Amino acid sequence: MSDLSYVPPVRFSPLGLQTRPVHIKAAAVVLGTLVLAIASQISVPMLPVPMTMQTLAVILIGALYGWRLGVLTILAWLGEAAVGLPVLANGSGGLAPFMGPTAGYLASFPLVAALVGWLAERGWNGDRPAFAFASMLLGHAVCLALGGFWLATLIGTEKAMIAGVVPFLLGSLVKSGLGAAILMAVWRRKDNPSQA
Repeated sequence: MSDLSYVPPVRFSPLGLQTRPVHIKAAAVVLGTLVLAIASQISVPMLPVPMTMQTLAVILIGALYGWRLGVLTILAWLGEAAVGLPVLANGSGGLAPFMGPTAGYLASFPLVAALVGWLAERGWNGDRPAFAFASMLLGHAVCLALGGFWLATLIGTEKAMIAGVVPFLLGSLVKSGLGAAILMAVWRRKDNPSQA
């Protein structure tokens, strides 16, 4: 039988945001939306869905912020996009991205942050890089599954797999590895602040 009253360890993340005052958490949300906006502009133009560094930012925010604050940050960023701020890939914003080919991927991002953050709170973090890598791969799998599913409703299953899933598999693997390495480096720097 599982214990539903699980309390995450005090130090699941080197940032320790869960114990910080509200104004620090609010600043972290603002900083997270800025990181997401910048990561969205680092892209490889592809049709119908560009390859960006968004998912790397999403998985790192989940892992470093935890699932609650991570989801809040992703929702704040999506809210910025919905009101028209140019925070999505190629400087886009407004409601069109939420109805077009990228809608499934965008809808998956809060779920991805929740999954990676929830696992990080349970020890799948920078202290255990293989587990962090696995959690980030799972996050990418959720993103590709939901994104591909939505895209299939627009262009058909075969085309969606060819254009919206397969081209992103290698990138997902690389970004998961990079995310785990960044998380491990941040974790080690916290434990050894004298290292430059």
